[in-house]
Amino acid sequence: MSATKHFQVLIVGGGNAGLSVMNYLLRKRPNLQIGLVEPSETHYYQPAWTLVGGGAYKVEDTIRKEADYIPKEVTWIKDWVETFEPEQNAVITRSGQRITYDFMVVAPGIQLDWHKIKGASEWLGKNGICSVYTPQTAVYTHQVIESLTGKGKAVFTAPSTPVKCGGAPMKIMFLTADNLRRRGLLKPGIVHYYSAGTVIFAVKKYAETLLKVVERYHIETHFKHELVEIDGANKIAYFEDRSGETPKRVEVEFEMLHVVPPQSAPDFIKRSPLAVPDNPLGWIDVNKHTLQHNRYPNIFALGDASSLPTSKTGAAIRKQVTPLVENLLYCIDNKTTELKNPKQYDGYSACPIITGYGKLVLAEFDYTLTPKETFPFDQSKERYSMWLLKREVLPRLYWWAILKGRMQG
Repeated sequence: MSATKHFQVLIVGGGNAGLSVMNYLLRKRPNLQIGLVEPSETHYYQPAWTLVGGGAYKVEDTIRKEADYIPKEVTWIKDWVETFEPEQNAVITRSGQRITYDFMVVAPGIQLDWHKIKGASEWLGKNGICSVYTPQTAVYTHQVIESLTGKGKAVFTAPSTPVKCGGAPMKIMFLTADNLRRRGLLKPGIVHYYSAGTVIFAVKKYAETLLKVVERYHIETHFKHELVEIDGANKIAYFEDRSGETPKRVEVEFEMLHVVPPQSAPDFIKRSPLAVPDNPLGWIDVNKHTLQHNRYPNIFALGDASSLPTSKTGAAIRKQVTPLVENLLYCIDNKTTELKNPKQYDGYSACPIITGYGKLVLAEFDYTLTPKETFPFDQSKERYSMWLLKREVLPRLYWWAILKGRMQG
């Protein structure tokens, strides 16, 4: 094991959440000694992968160098965390480095559990089986959409676990349906939505619009259906129908199968003391308002791996950064872990739901599922202006402002 490194603040994870916190902290306190543990040298703008799948964005425009967003003042440790020792204020990395800290921010992102669907890893990217949840398969998704004949079913799935960008399963479905419509191939019985959930969307105001979109595209919905197996050779998907008292296995033939994998906290979080006790998905156990760990008060967490009960989106992260940083700095400045009058996160999240080419519903809401809209008009309506916000404005803001700590909620 190498010599111990020590930091005032150690950040685990260099995605949207980790970089945003790191750079916002440095804007507030330029002299902080910060360490970042992040193994990847590539950073992706993941919200655009749905547009890549729909053929409305280039995948190369979603990729940048991680190094471009890490200031020279930060010590970048290109490694993986293997073990957390919160009682000793330490982590151990895969290469055997021991790193200690005064405070730690944990933001490792979410894990895609393809292995929980039998046959998914084997068949993904082949035989019409696609997903916008990786850059490579997002490109393949567009190829599949363009090759549709309208003679078989286009099947879209959503799992029972929370997922990053909860609207993604629907967005790519609506783009596919609109593509078929433009080519004169859309008719009833073609597009199917198999969701393990019970409703199209949790916020009633936006759900009403989305149900009209479903009707417009003649989409057949099947709720309480979990994808459990893919037979890629014969192009058959198997679902567990949980709508009755006894689960039933359902067989569905397809021309296209868009898969959204079950998701959870990364395994190294699940097996750590930081996870919510006895939670199979392993989310980091934090106070939903202060973002402070419920058992280790010098640890904070945000983003997709946290236990915050809101939609896992980049917009949510942007609103989580400010209260986390303000609360963390209060602890640093006052040499305490007891927060007085802490800054509060209200659960704000946003889902820009693409409903077709040039159409988007911008859903914004808080923990209570109450709409919290930014613009002075009804955001439940489909709008071209919101499509432009999604396609043109938000990516620029992400690279130039959000990651660099210039734009927090």
